Amino acid sequence: MTAMDNGIGATLRETRSRRKVSLDEVEAATKIRARYLQALENEEWDVLPGGAYTRGFIRTYASYLGLDGERLAEEYRRTTGPPLGERAPRVEPAATPGGVRRFRRTPTRALAVALVAALIGAAIAIGVVAGRDETTAPKPTSAKKQPRKETEAATTPLRSASGVSAQLAALAEVWVCLEDANGTPLIDGQILEAGAEEGPFRSSGFSVSFGNGEVTLRINGSAADIPSTSSPIGYKIGPEGTLTQLDEAERPTCA
Repeated sequence: MTAMDNGIGATLRETRSRRKVSLDEVEAATKIRARYLQALENEEWDVLPGGAYTRGFIRTYASYLGLDGERLAEEYRRTTGPPLGERAPRVEPAATPGGVRRFRRTPTRALAVALVAALIGAAIAIGVVAGRDETTAPKPTSAKKQPRKETEAATTPLRSASGVSAQLAALAEVWVCLEDANGTPLIDGQILEAGAEEGPFRSSGFSVSFGNGEVTLRINGSAADIPSTSSPIGYKIGPEGTLTQLDEAERPTCA
């Protein structure tokens, strides 16, 4: 008798015990949750996703243990799948009182009447819509395109040549609130992931708060001196690019 003759679950469990491997180690190596591994060993198929997913789990787990994963997966399919000779139930025709079977059919005349009624209804609907379009359709008018200069100027005030430029780059996860000289939030109390960059922004000045010091701040293209700290910290950036540290009560909160 081979190991596989004992059943899928017993084969996996006995091989793992013989190799002195814990379920946690198998989980870390195969990325299959320990509760699914336990269900495989106990053959608790209702706990598992079923079908191709369960066969994939068996194949991966068995291959990790040095077993024939394909054979065990096929064994699962063969033993838990529907019998090969099983077919869908046959629909029998209805039987008349005299015992002669016949199929029920919709009367041909009724179908013809329904089809004619549908065609007449469609023709009436098309005529109504066409008449409405002719009477209510607006006449084409000539419209001149509005100049875009005012719109562009309104949406890009921070990119003008005047003012000071500020740009951020997160070295690690950091909370940021950045406001321009008017107190308008530019980074509205967001958590930036490591590697995220924001800006450059331009204003006559800025106020900024950081949840920690894991951030690079560039003012007019030059890196500012931000200490590496795990505590919150805040600054005021002046029109000339000067950097002034703010007390806790002075820091912006974007609230």
